[in-house]
Amino acid sequence: MGELLTLASRDVRDVEETWRQFVPSAALQRVDPRTFAFSWKSAAAPGFSIVSYGLSASVQSAIEPDDQLMACRVESRGAWVGTPRGDLNAGMPWLALDGQTKARWQRHADVRALIFDRTMAEADARRITGDDRFVLRSPALTTSPVGRDLAAHWERVFRHLSASLLTPGPNSPLIETELRRHALHTTLAVFSPGFGDALERSAQRRAAPRSVRRAIAFIEAHAHEPITVDDVAEAAGISTRGLQYAFRRALDQTPTDYLRRQRLAGAHAEMEQGAAAGVADIAHRWGFSSASRFARHYREAYGRTPRQTLRGG
Repeated sequence: MGELLTLASRDVRDVEETWRQFVPSAALQRVDPRTFAFSWKSAAAPGFSIVSYGLSASVQSAIEPDDQLMACRVESRGAWVGTPRGDLNAGMPWLALDGQTKARWQRHADVRALIFDRTMAEADARRITGDDRFVLRSPALTTSPVGRDLAAHWERVFRHLSASLLTPGPNSPLIETELRRHALHTTLAVFSPGFGDALERSAQRRAAPRSVRRAIAFIEAHAHEPITVDDVAEAAGISTRGLQYAFRRALDQTPTDYLRRQRLAGAHAEMEQGAAAGVADIAHRWGFSSASRFARHYREAYGRTPRQTLRGG
């Protein structure tokens, strides 16, 4: 996903300069340089970045990402996070929103953040919900998670994203596109009661066979490309939620299921043609980040393992 950036330094300026590549408003204040050291990992793509860093020092930081949507977690004993509206629970992730957000900690902190271009994220949210009036501002967004269970879910998703995107090695564009969508969908679910409400309002109450046919045609033509179910819905002229309902009514499956089947078919055809690549490489190329999950889906679809197909069995 773009260029993986890793950095280790004891220079205070390096932290601020690196942060500002991702959040231009970032600033460090009241830094104690005596124990200062930091290690940084990040990956960036158009409209989305993931950041994970450790910083050893007593620090106060400030951000005000007006044109960005930034979800963050500062893990440190005795950490404090505050906004103009009041203090936040520093034991949970939080969203930078409506003015400057400050964080303060002693000795060491591990910082995790997902950063989205606000305009692009808003367009994606409108496609997902089918609500052209949905905006990524308060009151549709909150600085604190909607609930503790969702806060824990955000942490789990971040670990999954980090394992996929912040480790060396190539990633399939198909996988990266799905991971970015997963990151945004999770962040909105955690910090936006309005997002859930918009999804409920957009649920379509009747099947739309014409939209389903358009969706099927789009999937079959573009399954080899980094498309998501939101792209399919847009091509079909319907909201993502509405398309899911229509697929259920018409085909008794989801558009995601159908897209996966088409990608399995592409991988199957490649292996039957005697591809020189191994199973893991083929799975990765067709958007399956887990070779074992790919093998399970493949066996369910074709009654044999991918290796048997490659060997002509």
